Amino acid sequence: MFSSLKDKVGQVLLPGDEFSFDTEDTISLTTPVKPEKVVCGPGLRRSGTDCRCVKAASCDTKLPTFCTHNTQHQRHYVPVKGETVIGIVTVKSGDIFKVDFGGSEQASLSYLAFEGATKRNRPNVQVGDLVFAQFVVANKDMEPELVCVDSGGRANGMGVFGGGGLLFTVSLGLVRRLLSPQSDLMQDLQKLFPCELVVGMNGRLWVRSSSTQRTLIIANLLQSCETMTAPQRKALFARVAEGTL
Repeated sequence: MFSSLKDKVGQVLLPGDEFSFDTEDTISLTTPVKPEKVVCGPGLRRSGTDCRCVKAASCDTKLPTFCTHNTQHQRHYVPVKGETVIGIVTVKSGDIFKVDFGGSEQASLSYLAFEGATKRNRPNVQVGDLVFAQFVVANKDMEPELVCVDSGGRANGMGVFGGGGLLFTVSLGLVRRLLSPQSDLMQDLQKLFPCELVVGMNGRLWVRSSSTQRTLIIANLLQSCETMTAPQRKALFARVAEGTL
């Protein structure tokens, strides 16, 4: 028997757990929401007004009509079409590059998938280069495929990058916190140490600041923020600003 969404909010759900969106469910627990208006996030599979959990995590809600899984400490990345990631070129074979993005298999990247690339004007991509790219194919039955252009054929910030910076990994939850609109963490970081920061949805971050020392400090700060509350983070940033660390 399917239980109500209200009974699952805040609980830890395991794969196979089920619940339903009935007409009395309220996502905010105060404002009624029609079942057909509820949007399920990653880790949930929906069929009509019923929903099944496919990933272990705690059930959360976001106003007004978004139900998702709180997987803030997850590190394993599963490719999703349209998401941008930081990859490492591992193989250069003919017209195709192989890119390691931290998943269970590598993705392919065509030399024509760069802005302005033609058969005569090939991009300068070498093994070991970092690329910021977007998934155009992300299907469990097909090899993942990346491109470094948007739908209009423009790079739009994608392509080969990484000179003089530092690449490191964090949890997928921290990535979403950094990319959220009006991110407090991002604002506090930029006030403390202005820097260049590239954020991949696969949990990889690349940072470059005015000096190697500052770059290392920023990387350590971001990795420390994964398990900190907002007050703890602000206290840490204040101590760094005062030069007590």
